[in-house]
Amino acid sequence: MSQDLFLRIVNAIKAHDTYFIQQRDGVGRLGLSTLQKITAVFRMLAYGLPADATDEYIKIGESTAIESFKRFCRAVVEVFAEQYLRSPNTNDIARLLHIAKQRGFNNDINVLEASHLFAKLAEGIAPHAHYVIQGKHYNMGYYLADGIYPKWSTLVQTIHDPRGLKKSCLQ
Repeated sequence: MSQDLFLRIVNAIKAHDTYFIQQRDGVGRLGLSTLQKITAVFRMLAYGLPADATDEYIKIGESTAIESFKRFCRAVVEVFAEQYLRSPNTNDIARLLHIAKQRGFNNDINVLEASHLFAKLAEGIAPHAHYVIQGKHYNMGYYLADGIYPKWSTLVQTIHDPRGLKKSCLQ
């Protein structure tokens, strides 16, 4: 993650929940910093670390790491849900198609099972998208998939029986 993105998240969370603002205790000593609390959370999320494993690297106790984790997750939903935790709109789909055209598309079955976007796909509802393939215009999105994905109209399976040189090389 870039430093700019990390700091943007840190500042948004700190502005939303005063728990993440560094404060002085009753004796006047500084408590844990915003960066200590949020870095502990990121390490738990990124590496699957248990809360007590953050003590050695970040110098934060298990109970504080757990509290930081709970508050961070709640704050992320409250701060970012409207923009990032929603189904994509037409502009999002157009942007994603543009990116996919430049770098290719990568799909993941774990994302499929956890996404509310894909819950709509199960009903045969796909986001509106405009694209052209071999001169034919389409206005309903689809996703390329392989054999492990369900047989939905919005998931296009790859070719099961390829023809030509590639097939002869596989035999």
